[in-house]
Amino acid sequence: QVDRYLYHLRLSDDVLLDVMARFQAEMAKGLGRDTNPTATVKMLPSFVRSLPDGSEKGDFLAVDLGGSQFRAHQVKVFDDGKQSSQLESKFYPTPKEVIQGNGAELFDYIADCLLDFMDTKNLKHKKLPLGFTFSFPCKQTKLEEGVLLAWTKHFKVRGVQDTDVVSSLRKALQKHKANVDVLALVNDTVGTMMTCGYDDQRCEVGLIIGTGTNACYMEEMRHIDLVEGDEGRMCINTEWGAFGDDGALDNLRTEFDQELDLGSLNPGKQLFEKMISSLYLGELVRLILLKMTKEGLLFNGKVSTALLTKGKIEMKHVSAMEKYKEGLSNTKEILTELNLFPSEEDCVAVQHVCTIVSFRSANLCAAALAAILTRLRENKKLLRMRTTVGIDGGLYKTHPQYAKRLHKVVRRLVPTCDVRFLLSESGSGRGAAMVTAVARRLAAQRQCIDATLAPFLLPLGILREVKDKMRAELEYGLKRETQANATVKMLPTYVCGTPDGTEKGKFLALDLGGTNFRVLLVKIKSGRRRSVQMYNKIFAIPLEIMQGTGEELFDHIVQCIADFLEYMGIKGARLPLGFTFSFPCRQASIDKGTLVGWTKGFKATDCEGEDVVDMLREAIRRRNEFDLDIVAVVNDTVGTMMTCGYEDPNCEIGLIAGTGSNVCYMEDMKNIEIVEGNEGKMCINTEWGAFGDNGCIDHLRTKYDKEVDEGSLNPGKQRYEKMTSGMYLGEIVREILIDLTKQGLLFRGHISESLRKRGIFETKFLSQIESDRLALLQVRRILQQLGLDSTCDDSIIVKEVCGVVSRRAAQLCGAGLAAIVEKKRENRGVERLQITVGVDGTLYKLHPHFSRVLRETVKELAPQCDVTFMLSEDGSGKGAALITAVAKRLHNVGQK
Repeated sequence: QVDRYLYHLRLSDDVLLDVMARFQAEMAKGLGRDTNPTATVKMLPSFVRSLPDGSEKGDFLAVDLGGSQFRAHQVKVFDDGKQSSQLESKFYPTPKEVIQGNGAELFDYIADCLLDFMDTKNLKHKKLPLGFTFSFPCKQTKLEEGVLLAWTKHFKVRGVQDTDVVSSLRKALQKHKANVDVLALVNDTVGTMMTCGYDDQRCEVGLIIGTGTNACYMEEMRHIDLVEGDEGRMCINTEWGAFGDDGALDNLRTEFDQELDLGSLNPGKQLFEKMISSLYLGELVRLILLKMTKEGLLFNGKVSTALLTKGKIEMKHVSAMEKYKEGLSNTKEILTELNLFPSEEDCVAVQHVCTIVSFRSANLCAAALAAILTRLRENKKLLRMRTTVGIDGGLYKTHPQYAKRLHKVVRRLVPTCDVRFLLSESGSGRGAAMVTAVARRLAAQRQCIDATLAPFLLPLGILREVKDKMRAELEYGLKRETQANATVKMLPTYVCGTPDGTEKGKFLALDLGGTNFRVLLVKIKSGRRRSVQMYNKIFAIPLEIMQGTGEELFDHIVQCIADFLEYMGIKGARLPLGFTFSFPCRQASIDKGTLVGWTKGFKATDCEGEDVVDMLREAIRRRNEFDLDIVAVVNDTVGTMMTCGYEDPNCEIGLIAGTGSNVCYMEDMKNIEIVEGNEGKMCINTEWGAFGDNGCIDHLRTKYDKEVDEGSLNPGKQRYEKMTSGMYLGEIVREILIDLTKQGLLFRGHISESLRKRGIFETKFLSQIESDRLALLQVRRILQQLGLDSTCDDSIIVKEVCGVVSRRAAQLCGAGLAAIVEKKRENRGVERLQITVGVDGTLYKLHPHFSRVLRETVKELAPQCDVTFMLSEDGSGKGAALITAVAKRLHNVGQK
């Protein structure tokens, strides 16, 4: 008969899994901007973005309002490497007239108590930061602000709802002349998580099961629609007590739950809390016992005053009656005190009722907690997760069976989570101090990080200055008397035309400019069905050959050509060849190129000052297997312009933004003083990477740029390239990360062996880390590959560092390009210029933001130019073949 009454209070695992799924859906609803207004689980952002990392230190105050007592705390946090803290507290009663009076009286009372506490601790002379634990649902828009949504736990203070409780507290403190700085407002649940998080860095869930019940956890920012920004995580205060207020739990609520709810201070509200928390469980037991007695199942049908009196059976009675080790003696004693003279059968039945009621509470709590743990695991994309739940609350602490039941059910519902339950010994007050300590640490860190990254932020005025200086350097390079001393060499390429569509034939092309070397066969068809077909093979260039002798390098190149000709079955044919050679060359004609200096990590000896075409011809002669007609030597930038020019006749500029950085463009012959003739145009290879080698942009170079330059193969050279190209950006980031780690702002101050290795942080990592689609978890994985054990906060900082370095590179590149398009506009003498820039290079192609920032900068600095950017799909090899074809066409025209 007893079981008949309690049947609906027993919950199977299937029912619990259903509750878990419903709670998960409600969480998602609460996180969405559009769905939040109708969600019962409000998922309130707490603006607590970081867990303690052990570097917090200092003296803090905390006040804690939310239960039957008000508490004031002093917390000393020691930076002794042992993560230790000391808590001293004083308890003050919260009189009924205060918790049911008006707001001014409440906050005056808090200020009075705090001043009394500071007096007893001799703290009045110090200005200390304070954390305010306020255990009621608040809407926060920042850490130190919170608007009360509704009172709970029997509080009914007038004039506080819908107001900011922090400003009310500040006013009261000012009135009492208290020397205190309120830095953080936290919920007791968040405080619990932070307290436990200080002792165990895996703790990312807080749970309260006491007078009230609630949970919080660290959610990914990208899922929180209610807060701007996608980076990092934020603690979400679920306010799960209201789960079911929309009827979602009606099938589980018994007649006793309904009766209890109707008799409460807030009927229809906090229905989940009313099924779980200790404030209501005693009353639930009373209602069940009353009905059973009325039906003659207990106490011989005699209804005592105790059973008729609301609140007479409390949670402490329920807990005591469930102490099975004491047998039935506790139960008998308590029931006798309540004038209920029980028989032994009555005692067994009452103990059974208490067990079922508290077991249901643990089951429901476990189902909602399991939903949170599942969400955490899915956020992290883990098959199995280890985590810690920080717990506080009288029900969990004092009930003899509750903790064990809860743990068991959680582990059964989420077998994929290894959960540690950590009891918060010092309550949420220490947690409020920890939130305050973390907030202060983050504010100090933010200042240091901002100061470190400030030199990378380039205002518009500085970018205009870079554009003007680049323009001046372009002019120096074109003039006969200044060219010898110009840093931007403005090398004539002897490429005097772009494709016109009549080019045709078979051509070979070579492409040397990085760690890979390409050989291509290019078939060009003209006429109505004009097309370009390409066949190519890629060969590696080992480091020992890149940095060996010139003879070894060119012998290796010819070996690769021989392999390709054999592979294609064309070893006997004497084909015209275009040689893309992506290093600064001074040309006297289209088929003569004297190497000015190596870049991009090449260091082959006996090459600088030599004609690379002659060196290639000699290597072909040495091999004596085949002969080739070397028609043109071209820079990769020129090749890119020609490739795009074949598709778009308006393309007169080529840009490479990859391992290196360079630009070429079609200049009017009359402006090129170092070449004879004034008719037509010629492509100029600017070699702008050396811009700034004369010191003209030294004021923009940071200490990190200088360190990267000094550690490079060519110190003092290619300074602009070292600030804008893929070969160096990762290294700049690495230098900044080392500095921030030395300052204790990253990786807990520990510089790993891998971070000390030059070149470890490749530019491809910048592209991956800055990807908008990448969650911070994946950023952490990339950092782990580099041997960097990062926290979530570290990942945010690393992403920010990558962002400022790549943004500056794109802006500087854009400023240089703006100088060139403006020059083109003036050359043509037009009000408005329409021009296409052919672009190649991994930085432009693969980095998620580089191309956009580059385009925006050009638009801003050259507003009278409409610039179209065209991606060179087939790279500079196709361009070399096209230049060869154009040169052949022009040569034939000349002969005729």
